[in-house]
Amino acid sequence: MLARRFARCTDQVKITLFKAYCQGLYTGNLWTTYTKKSLSVLRVQYNNGFRALLGLPRYCSASEMFAQSHTDGFFAVLRKKTASLLNRIRTSSNSILKTVAEKYDSPIINHFVQSNTKRPL
Repeated sequence: MLARRFARCTDQVKITLFKAYCQGLYTGNLWTTYTKKSLSVLRVQYNNGFRALLGLPRYCSASEMFAQSHTDGFFAVLRKKTASLLNRIRTSSNSILKTVAEKYDSPIINHFVQSNTKRPL
């Protein structure tokens, strides 16, 4: 829909629309139980949506297109969302949240470490 409605807009406008509508990845920072395969499917759709919006060829390099447009790729968005969540939990005034976030064996910390140390698929 975005690609059709805004086909005549500049690339900068299209990139702004992509960031507003497609980078939200609602609750992406909590996706701890997704398999590599399901995340890969989401990543491919994310990449294809960006290509379609900018009118790029289907098989162009995803990393190159995101780098040239100064836009975060799928895994960068997830890492930033996870880091933001962890930061909000650690700076919360809620003592229970702080305790959970500061436990090094907690699922939140494990997810944060894994999402920031894994290589993209």
